[in-house]
Amino acid sequence: MTAGNKNNKAMFFEGLRDGLPIGLGYFAVAFALGVAARDAGLSPLQGFIASILCLASAGEYAGFTVIAAASGLFEMALITLIVNARYLLMSTAVSQKLPEKMHPIHRFGVAYFITDEIFAIEMRQKGDLNPFYPYGAGAVAAPLWALGTALGILVGNLMPARIVSALGVALFGMFLAVIIPPSKEDRIILGLIIVSFAASLAASKLPWLSSLSSGNRIILLTIVLSAAASVLFPHPSGDSTEEKRKEDRI
Repeated sequence: MTAGNKNNKAMFFEGLRDGLPIGLGYFAVAFALGVAARDAGLSPLQGFIASILCLASAGEYAGFTVIAAASGLFEMALITLIVNARYLLMSTAVSQKLPEKMHPIHRFGVAYFITDEIFAIEMRQKGDLNPFYPYGAGAVAAPLWALGTALGILVGNLMPARIVSALGVALFGMFLAVIIPPSKEDRIILGLIIVSFAASLAASKLPWLSSLSSGNRIILLTIVLSAAASVLFPHPSGDSTEEKRKEDRI
């Protein structure tokens, strides 16, 4: 086994380790999504396939709503594109961490596993992103997400509505587990997190911004806050990863 293969294996298992708590959170949250899928007339198998192909809760919920309303494929494609537009920003950010000579197949694989939580742990990786890390995270998170949807279709309606709704709290706890460690290490990150929370709250109350969908507010705030942060706190030019890339090109 080559050194590269050993590193790929190590990164895959590291991804599995980091992806397990994400997958458990997905499993709980997907129960509520399964109830929406059942109301739209989907079977457990159909719900499982829908979730394994679309790793996005808001996008899936919008899709199930369109199905329940008996609308056409164009409407479904359009609303899913709008709701999931934030992943375009995440993909752009992740692409900056990929090695220049990475095979296109790996780029498609990394793109498939981009979710809010997997994106967060990807961005915490030092240097270039090894594609086997998100492969490992997705290998455990995606099946648990799809399985939760299928079980939600089967037994979700048998559970009290309050319990199904409470399961969604697990996702917010998972987000806190992702952002707290780096905020302890860097005061700038802590400050940006606080500003982001405050801006999100303000956007939900201000007249014009509050009329936008939550997905569009996230996109707008992400662009504005990330642009401001990049101007106020630019990344050091002497980054070791960039220097290494220059040496490789030479």
